[in-house]
Amino acid sequence: MATAKKVVRRNKIKRRIRKKISGTTSIPRLSVFRSNKQIYAQIIDDLSGDTLCAASSRDAACGSGDNKVEQAKEVGKLLASRAKDNNIENVVFDRSGYLYHGRVKALADGAREGGLNL
Repeated sequence: MATAKKVVRRNKIKRRIRKKISGTTSIPRLSVFRSNKQIYAQIIDDLSGDTLCAASSRDAACGSGDNKVEQAKEVGKLLASRAKDNNIENVVFDRSGYLYHGRVKALADGAREGGLNL
């Protein structure tokens, strides 16, 4: 029961955030999804509806033995390198209703270290 309330609350926050930000061709949106075990990130062009590149903690390039915060940082770095391959330097960060704390913050920091401008 408490989990359903959490999901409803996060979806309300997510809708409120998505009203304000949108990814364009020149500045796409970096969207984050966090599950209990994994973290996923993708760079999206909302005008065309295309996912330009993506990375997750399930990728072989990310260390699986690290703790989840370190994995999130590696996912951010991996996503930044894939974005550089697609000539993407500037993105808008979409935290998807999650608090900017812990794994979400680590992913953003890793993306910044990889060369993305958030």
